[in-house]
Amino acid sequence: MTSKQRAYLRGLAMTIDPIYQVGKSSITPELTKGIDEALEARELIKVNVLKNCMDDPNEIAQIIAERTHSQVVQVIGKKLIFYRESKDKKKIELPVQKKK
Repeated sequence: MTSKQRAYLRGLAMTIDPIYQVGKSSITPELTKGIDEALEARELIKVNVLKNCMDDPNEIAQIIAERTHSQVVQVIGKKLIFYRESKDKKKIELPVQKKK
């Protein structure tokens, strides 16, 4: 993913609310499955890490991205943004990388 595409996705993510929260039980199989399904339906999602979660948000983002085969767009404080292109319902058109 290019920096231009990442910036575009960050702009889109500004208007969406977090749909999942990571709490004190951290990353559970149910949470991973839910995020995976949400990525398939929406492509771009925001996840909130609650104060009672003792894990590092950057580590959580990497683990979730690995398990859901998605990309971490951005981690700001305790907000995580993920992107994965949908197999069936493609909604977001990323800017095309220009060839030199």
